[in-house]
Amino acid sequence: MTGSPPQTGTPAPRRSFLAGLLGQGIGPSLSPELHEREGARQGLRYTYKTVELPDDGLRPDHLRSLLRAAVELGFDGLNVTHPVKQVMAPLVDELAPEAAAIGAINTIVIEDGRTRGHNTDVTGFGAALQAGLPGVPLERVVLIGAGGAGGAVAHALVSQGVQQLSVVDRDAVRAEQLIGGLAAAGSQVPAAVFPPEELPGLLAEASGLVNATPMGMAAHPGTPVPVDLLRADLWVADIVYRPLLTQLVREATARGCRVMTGAGMAVNQAADSFELFLGRAAARPAMFADFDQLVAAEIDA
Repeated sequence: MTGSPPQTGTPAPRRSFLAGLLGQGIGPSLSPELHEREGARQGLRYTYKTVELPDDGLRPDHLRSLLRAAVELGFDGLNVTHPVKQVMAPLVDELAPEAAAIGAINTIVIEDGRTRGHNTDVTGFGAALQAGLPGVPLERVVLIGAGGAGGAVAHALVSQGVQQLSVVDRDAVRAEQLIGGLAAAGSQVPAAVFPPEELPGLLAEASGLVNATPMGMAAHPGTPVPVDLLRADLWVADIVYRPLLTQLVREATARGCRVMTGAGMAVNQAADSFELFLGRAAARPAMFADFDQLVAAEIDA
């Protein structure tokens, strides 16, 4: 009796994946749970690790070594967050067009020994704004923070139809680079840089406010805006999601503002990253349900 002939043709689809997150203050991150739960829902063995970077681990040479190690260890991808979104951009082999325009990445796809940087913060914030604050006026928007996340939010705001953008950051050079990136990407939207001292005047005439700084995170408590500058006809969006109800969110809600938490951006960018890493569609409604479940205890507290 002869044995069965060897199988030929298309190889079986992969069932095992490995990804991770690089950054500081990432202990509370929900990314591991969101990614691993979605992987399990699709019947995959998916491991998502966090790598906390010490202060002396933020140098480009150290980050380049970590990236090289991830390639050698067989990682399928990495997410990167504060404070290395911009530092990591020139370290990958190539940049997707949206990441090149921003000069910052939050997602690195590793395939065939090469690394490609993406920015899912752009699509994540854009989708969150459409769902969380539909129909809000976009005549004059104040964006606080010109770092990696701020650049992504700025590009998303332009794509959503903002008519005038004021970028507030103490680092004027960084903010000017952000505006230069918008122009290089073809934006015709009037945009200008202002120091934080100009916030009272800017917010008095603004339609909306977006916080794209780490202020409000567990490791960076507080609010980036004096609360007496908030008013009921100003919509407010915060990209921080840990904690979900930041001081800015709570103060803006108390004053009658239309408010968007960081939940929508967090889940949408995670879903976009999942799809880039695994080449599979993510079940976004299920991921939002996971997020709600994961933060319910925090909100109750």
